[in-house]
Amino acid sequence: MNKSHILIVEDDLDIRDLLKAFLEEKGFVASVCDSAEKAKPILSGGDVDLVLLDVMLPGMDGFELCRSLRSTEGPRIIMLTALNEPVDKVVGLELGADDYVSKPFDLRELLARIRAVLRRPSLSAEGPRAVGAEFVLRFSGFAFYPQRRFLRSPAGLRVPLTGAEADLLLVFCKNASRVLSREELINLSRGEGFAIAPRSVDLLVSRLRRKLAHDDSVVEVIRTIRTDGYAFQPEVSIE
Repeated sequence: MNKSHILIVEDDLDIRDLLKAFLEEKGFVASVCDSAEKAKPILSGGDVDLVLLDVMLPGMDGFELCRSLRSTEGPRIIMLTALNEPVDKVVGLELGADDYVSKPFDLRELLARIRAVLRRPSLSAEGPRAVGAEFVLRFSGFAFYPQRRFLRSPAGLRVPLTGAEADLLLVFCKNASRVLSREELINLSRGEGFAIAPRSVDLLVSRLRRKLAHDDSVVEVIRTIRTDGYAFQPEVSIE
Protein backbone atom coordinates (compact mmCIF):
# COMPACT_ATOMS: atom_id res chain seq x y z
CA MET A 1 0.00 0.00 0.00
CA ASN A 2 1.45 3.35 -1.02
CA LYS A 3 2.05 5.86 1.73
CA SER A 4 0.39 9.24 1.36
CA HIS A 5 2.86 12.04 0.62
CA ILE A 6 2.37 15.21 2.67
CA LEU A 7 4.21 18.44 1.95
CA ILE A 8 4.68 20.76 4.95
CA VAL A 9 5.09 24.39 3.90
CA GLU A 10 6.01 26.18 7.13
CA ASP A 11 8.66 28.80 7.88
CA ASP A 12 8.90 28.00 11.60
CA LEU A 13 11.71 25.45 11.89
CA ASP A 14 10.50 23.95 15.18
CA ILE A 15 6.95 23.40 13.87
CA ARG A 16 8.28 22.09 10.57
CA ASP A 17 10.54 19.52 12.24
CA LEU A 18 7.85 18.53 14.74
CA LEU A 19 5.29 17.89 12.00
CA LYS A 20 7.72 15.96 9.82
CA ALA A 21 8.76 13.64 12.66
CA PHE A 22 5.17 13.15 13.80
CA LEU A 23 3.80 12.36 10.34
CA GLU A 24 6.61 9.98 9.49
CA GLU A 25 5.99 8.19 12.79
CA LYS A 26 2.34 7.81 11.71
CA GLY A 27 3.32 6.21 8.42
CA PHE A 28 3.25 9.13 5.99
CA VAL A 29 5.94 10.33 3.61
CA ALA A 30 6.70 13.92 4.65
CA SER A 31 8.55 16.62 2.71
CA VAL A 32 9.26 20.08 4.08
CA CYS A 33 10.09 23.56 2.84
CA ASP A 34 9.90 27.07 4.27
CA SER A 35 8.33 29.06 1.44
CA ALA A 36 5.79 28.85 -1.38
CA GLU A 37 8.56 29.36 -3.92
CA LYS A 38 10.42 26.29 -2.65
CA ALA A 39 7.18 24.29 -2.57
CA LYS A 40 6.58 24.66 -6.31
CA PRO A 41 9.35 22.31 -7.56
CA ILE A 42 8.26 19.68 -5.03
CA LEU A 43 4.64 20.00 -6.14
CA SER A 44 5.62 19.79 -9.79
CA GLY A 45 6.54 16.14 -9.22
CA GLY A 46 2.83 15.37 -9.03
CA ASP A 47 3.06 12.89 -6.15
CA VAL A 48 2.00 15.14 -3.26
CA ASP A 49 -1.36 14.06 -1.84
CA LEU A 50 -1.86 16.83 0.72
CA VAL A 51 -0.24 20.14 1.64
CA LEU A 52 -0.08 21.47 5.19
CA LEU A 53 0.14 25.12 4.27
CA ASP A 54 1.06 27.93 6.66
CA VAL A 55 -0.73 31.20 5.92
CA MET A 56 2.02 33.59 7.00
CA LEU A 57 4.95 32.75 4.72
CA PRO A 58 7.78 34.98 3.50
CA GLY A 59 7.28 36.17 -0.08
CA MET A 60 4.19 34.52 -1.57
CA ASP A 61 1.81 33.82 1.32
CA GLY A 62 -0.25 30.70 1.88
CA PHE A 63 -3.40 32.23 0.42
CA GLU A 64 -1.63 32.94 -2.88
CA LEU A 65 -0.19 29.43 -3.10
CA CYS A 66 -3.61 27.96 -2.27
CA ARG A 67 -5.16 29.96 -5.11
CA SER A 68 -2.54 28.82 -7.61
CA LEU A 69 -2.91 25.16 -6.59
CA ARG A 70 -6.67 25.25 -6.92
CA SER A 71 -6.39 26.69 -10.45
CA THR A 72 -4.38 23.63 -11.54
CA GLU A 73 -6.23 20.77 -9.79
CA GLY A 74 -3.55 20.55 -7.12
CA PRO A 75 -3.48 18.27 -4.05
CA ARG A 76 -5.65 18.53 -0.96
CA ILE A 77 -4.88 21.55 1.24
CA ILE A 78 -5.11 22.10 4.99
CA MET A 79 -4.28 25.66 6.01
CA LEU A 80 -2.27 26.21 9.20
CA THR A 81 -3.01 29.61 10.64
CA ALA A 82 -2.16 31.57 13.76
CA LEU A 83 -4.85 34.03 12.69
CA ASN A 84 -7.96 33.44 14.75
CA GLU A 85 -10.15 35.97 12.97
CA PRO A 86 -13.02 34.14 11.22
CA VAL A 87 -12.45 36.20 8.08
CA ASP A 88 -8.99 34.64 7.60
CA LYS A 89 -10.45 31.15 7.82
CA VAL A 90 -13.25 32.11 5.45
CA VAL A 91 -10.71 33.39 2.92
CA GLY A 92 -8.92 30.04 2.99
CA LEU A 93 -12.13 28.13 2.37
CA GLU A 94 -13.18 30.58 -0.34
CA LEU A 95 -9.88 29.95 -2.14
CA GLY A 96 -10.52 26.22 -2.09
CA ALA A 97 -8.73 24.89 1.00
CA ASP A 98 -10.21 21.61 2.22
CA ASP A 99 -9.77 22.43 5.90
CA TYR A 100 -7.94 24.72 8.30
CA VAL A 101 -6.32 24.27 11.70
CA SER A 102 -5.50 27.11 14.06
CA LYS A 103 -2.18 27.33 15.89
CA PRO A 104 -1.37 26.17 18.47
CA PHE A 105 -2.94 22.86 17.40
CA ASP A 106 -3.29 19.44 18.96
CA LEU A 107 -1.37 16.85 16.93
CA ARG A 108 -4.10 14.25 17.40
CA GLU A 109 -6.72 16.62 16.04
CA LEU A 110 -4.47 17.52 13.11
CA LEU A 111 -3.94 13.83 12.34
CA ALA A 112 -7.70 13.20 12.39
CA ARG A 113 -8.29 16.08 9.99
CA ILE A 114 -5.51 14.89 7.67
CA ARG A 115 -7.00 11.41 7.52
CA ALA A 116 -10.51 12.77 6.96
CA VAL A 117 -9.36 14.94 4.06
CA LEU A 118 -7.33 12.13 2.49
CA ARG A 119 -10.34 9.80 2.65
CA ARG A 120 -12.14 12.04 0.19
CA PRO A 121 -11.67 10.55 -3.28
CA SER A 122 -9.70 12.64 -5.74
CA LEU A 123 -11.32 14.31 -8.70
CA SER A 124 -10.37 13.01 -12.09
CA ALA A 125 -9.59 15.63 -14.69
CA GLU A 126 -10.73 13.11 -17.31
CA GLY A 127 -14.27 12.92 -16.02
CA PRO A 128 -16.24 10.00 -14.53
CA ARG A 129 -15.02 6.49 -15.14
CA ALA A 130 -17.00 3.32 -14.64
CA VAL A 131 -15.98 2.07 -11.21
CA GLY A 132 -17.70 -0.87 -9.54
CA ALA A 133 -20.79 0.26 -7.66
CA GLU A 134 -20.38 3.96 -8.33
CA PHE A 135 -23.69 5.81 -8.41
CA VAL A 136 -24.79 9.14 -9.78
CA LEU A 137 -27.20 11.69 -8.33
CA ARG A 138 -29.21 13.70 -10.86
CA PHE A 139 -31.04 16.97 -10.25
CA SER A 140 -32.01 19.93 -12.45
CA GLY A 141 -29.96 18.55 -15.34
CA PHE A 142 -26.82 18.11 -13.22
CA ALA A 143 -25.05 14.77 -12.71
CA PHE A 144 -23.13 14.40 -9.43
CA TYR A 145 -20.75 11.49 -8.79
CA PRO A 146 -20.20 11.68 -4.99
CA GLN A 147 -17.47 9.05 -4.73
CA ARG A 148 -15.13 11.14 -6.87
CA ARG A 149 -16.57 14.59 -6.17
CA PHE A 150 -17.35 15.04 -9.86
CA LEU A 151 -20.16 17.33 -11.02
CA ARG A 152 -21.31 17.71 -14.62
CA SER A 153 -23.50 20.65 -15.64
CA PRO A 154 -26.64 20.40 -17.81
CA ALA A 155 -24.46 21.56 -20.72
CA GLY A 156 -22.10 18.62 -20.14
CA LEU A 157 -19.28 20.71 -18.68
CA ARG A 158 -17.31 19.77 -15.57
CA VAL A 159 -18.04 22.01 -12.59
CA PRO A 160 -15.01 22.15 -10.26
CA LEU A 161 -15.80 21.46 -6.61
CA THR A 162 -13.63 21.71 -3.53
CA GLY A 163 -13.85 18.91 -0.98
CA ALA A 164 -16.02 21.02 1.31
CA GLU A 165 -18.40 21.94 -1.53
CA ALA A 166 -18.76 18.32 -2.62
CA ASP A 167 -19.49 17.19 0.95
CA LEU A 168 -22.09 19.92 1.31
CA LEU A 169 -23.75 19.04 -2.01
CA LEU A 170 -23.99 15.38 -0.99
CA VAL A 171 -25.71 16.39 2.26
CA PHE A 172 -28.19 18.52 0.32
CA CYS A 173 -28.91 15.71 -2.16
CA LYS A 174 -29.52 13.24 0.66
CA ASN A 175 -31.87 15.69 2.35
CA ALA A 176 -33.71 17.22 -0.61
CA SER A 177 -36.62 19.50 0.38
CA ARG A 178 -35.70 19.28 4.06
CA VAL A 179 -34.81 22.50 5.88
CA LEU A 180 -31.32 22.15 7.36
CA SER A 181 -29.91 24.51 9.96
CA ARG A 182 -26.31 25.70 9.76
CA GLU A 183 -25.41 23.41 12.66
CA GLU A 184 -26.95 20.42 10.89
CA LEU A 185 -25.05 21.23 7.70
CA ILE A 186 -21.79 21.32 9.64
CA ASN A 187 -22.49 18.08 11.52
CA LEU A 188 -23.68 16.17 8.46
CA SER A 189 -20.94 17.32 6.09
CA ARG A 190 -17.92 17.78 8.38
CA GLY A 191 -18.69 15.67 11.45
CA GLU A 192 -19.93 16.23 14.99
CA GLY A 193 -18.02 18.85 16.92
CA PHE A 194 -16.33 20.39 13.88
CA ALA A 195 -15.63 24.04 14.70
CA ILE A 196 -16.66 26.38 11.90
CA ALA A 197 -18.29 29.79 12.10
CA PRO A 198 -21.88 30.19 10.80
CA ARG A 199 -20.58 32.89 8.46
CA SER A 200 -18.29 30.31 6.87
CA VAL A 201 -21.30 28.05 6.26
CA ASP A 202 -23.17 30.90 4.60
CA LEU A 203 -20.24 31.65 2.30
CA LEU A 204 -19.81 27.99 1.41
CA VAL A 205 -23.51 27.69 0.55
CA SER A 206 -23.30 30.90 -1.48
CA ARG A 207 -20.32 29.58 -3.42
CA LEU A 208 -22.06 26.27 -4.14
CA ARG A 209 -25.23 28.09 -5.16
CA ARG A 210 -23.30 30.11 -7.75
CA LYS A 211 -21.84 26.93 -9.22
CA LEU A 212 -25.30 25.37 -9.49
CA ALA A 213 -26.84 28.39 -11.21
CA HIS A 214 -27.64 28.04 -14.92
CA ASP A 215 -29.84 29.84 -17.42
CA ASP A 216 -32.37 27.03 -17.92
CA SER A 217 -33.12 26.59 -14.23
CA VAL A 218 -36.70 27.36 -13.24
CA VAL A 219 -36.21 26.25 -9.64
CA GLU A 220 -34.04 27.99 -7.06
CA VAL A 221 -31.61 25.18 -6.28
CA ILE A 222 -30.74 26.17 -2.71
CA ARG A 223 -33.39 28.19 -0.95
CA THR A 224 -32.60 30.33 2.09
CA ILE A 225 -35.14 29.83 4.88
CA ARG A 226 -34.93 32.95 7.00
CA THR A 227 -33.63 32.24 10.54
CA ASP A 228 -33.90 28.46 9.96
CA GLY A 229 -31.25 27.56 7.41
CA TYR A 230 -31.35 26.20 3.87
CA ALA A 231 -33.38 23.78 1.76
CA PHE A 232 -32.33 21.95 -1.43
CA GLN A 233 -35.25 22.41 -3.81
CA PRO A 234 -34.82 20.10 -6.84
CA GLU A 235 -36.00 16.51 -7.01
CA VAL A 236 -33.02 14.14 -6.79
CA SER A 237 -32.83 10.75 -8.51
CA ILE A 238 -30.19 8.08 -8.04
CA GLU A 239 -28.79 5.72 -10.66
